Amino acid sequence: MSEQQDVIEELETAGILEGIRWAYSSAVTRALDYYSEDDGHDATLLGTLRYTLFRDRLDRVFHCERYAVPSGDDAADLDHLFARLSPREIDTMPRLAGLVTRNDLNNSPGWTSATYRLLLVSGDYGELHQIPWSRKSPTKQQVATQRNPEPPPPSLFDELDEGGNDWITTFTGDTELDLTTFVLANSLDPLSQRHELMLGRPRLNTDSGPAWHWLQDLLGMPPSDGSRRMVDAPLPTGTSSVPDAPVRLRRHEGQQQNKIASDTP
Repeated sequence: MSEQQDVIEELETAGILEGIRWAYSSAVTRALDYYSEDDGHDATLLGTLRYTLFRDRLDRVFHCERYAVPSGDDAADLDHLFARLSPREIDTMPRLAGLVTRNDLNNSPGWTSATYRLLLVSGDYGELHQIPWSRKSPTKQQVATQRNPEPPPPSLFDELDEGGNDWITTFTGDTELDLTTFVLANSLDPLSQRHELMLGRPRLNTDSGPAWHWLQDLLGMPPSDGSRRMVDAPLPTGTSSVPDAPVRLRRHEGQQQNKIASDTP
């Protein structure tokens, strides 16, 4: 099988992809619930909030960092784990303690399962297939210069390219990472509320070539039970009349804004 098939099958079988999908769905729902153009919010604030909430939800579902639950189902630990989650989020959250650990790369939040590390990157909705890695952080560029385990067949023009990209290694430093690192790319359109979540191996596309060696749409995959998953559907905002809809206690405006400012990456 290809690397893409191996990675996706391994993470799906372990339940890790389902945990990632839950974390992103929770983050998007909460971000849209808070976001309001009428209150002066803009796309930058929405992106920062979504990023912060996604990072938080990944730590929760994998019991990492401050959400580790050392005593199992101790009530106090679970109260902290479930704090400010809606009843529906609590009911649907996978419990995946011990499968994933936090493993940051140059202060970029990362999560490790077995021999893989996953990092986060945001992009514009509909543009994830063509992320310009040269405009991203040096860490993301370093990840994008990892050696392709499945290089394409040699071309007659390969000799013309020899030595032409030496500056890449010079700029990014040692491109050999301690772990094979992939990227969770995500996007959200504030108007349509459509969102994307993909996993892939990035490629430093300074040659105007493809931005990925491979890219998997995680929301378009069927869930592990074989049923059909809703793909890219708009999420509701504001208060819902559905009985099991999230019920959230809001902080005062000053507390919310301070929390967002302190969590900005």
